Amino acid sequence: MPEQFAADWLALREPADHAARPDQLAQRLAEELPTSRTLHIADLGAGAGSNLRYLAPRLPSPQQWWLIDHDDELLTRARATEPTTAWPGAMRLTVTPHAADLTDFPACLPAAVDLVTASALLDLVSDDWIQRLADYCTAQGLPALLALSFDGRMALWPALPDDALIKAAVLDHQRGEKDMGRALGPDAAAMADAAFSRRGATVIRRRSDWRLTPAQAPLQRLLLQGWYEAAMARRPAESERLNAWLAARLTDVGRSHIHVGHQDILALPCRG
Repeated sequence: MPEQFAADWLALREPADHAARPDQLAQRLAEELPTSRTLHIADLGAGAGSNLRYLAPRLPSPQQWWLIDHDDELLTRARATEPTTAWPGAMRLTVTPHAADLTDFPACLPAAVDLVTASALLDLVSDDWIQRLADYCTAQGLPALLALSFDGRMALWPALPDDALIKAAVLDHQRGEKDMGRALGPDAAAMADAAFSRRGATVIRRRSDWRLTPAQAPLQRLLLQGWYEAAMARRPAESERLNAWLAARLTDVGRSHIHVGHQDILALPCRG
């Protein structure tokens, strides 16, 4: 993904992400975390810092965040846009960007932490990676909050005949090879739930769906373009139909609604 497209995409999706997330998971997590000392948090695949901006005001302070990502440009953006003094606890917040390859988890962690969190990451990783995440968190007694994993549910209104073609191709692409191996795609949330549960953690799973309206036209356009490119990568022989689908969809953006299914997972360590 080109850097500017990635930055634009992350900026446009942040309000939709924050609106979709179930606040009760952050509230439940806050009850499990230490309040008598600085809270140490590792944010995996931190990107431009959206997860920090959502979660920091909802957790006890003071906080030390390590924003872990392979993209130095996005980490620079994250550091420049961390929560400000508009949030009362922001003066007790320390943010440290950490450029690292997440493939090497848990070696990519810069220090001992109290919480592992991630947003829009799990559907990009492999089963082996999720097993290592669950192994580490449960062995260390750490909670994990893993947000906004795409779960395969896609719906568009008004409907078009080739929506089904696009959906099948996108789901196929989601399960393809990514930077961290063969991705779990829409199966990621269920696989993470099972991995943590098998190791004795208490797992709470909630939906965090996008419900995009015509008012979110710029985000809709980038989402449709992304789906189109994923479908073209998997169904090049269907390029004529895919081109026609994209043209029709972009024409409809001013009146269309898009529903994208995500899931958030909170895994709490076994206390006994």
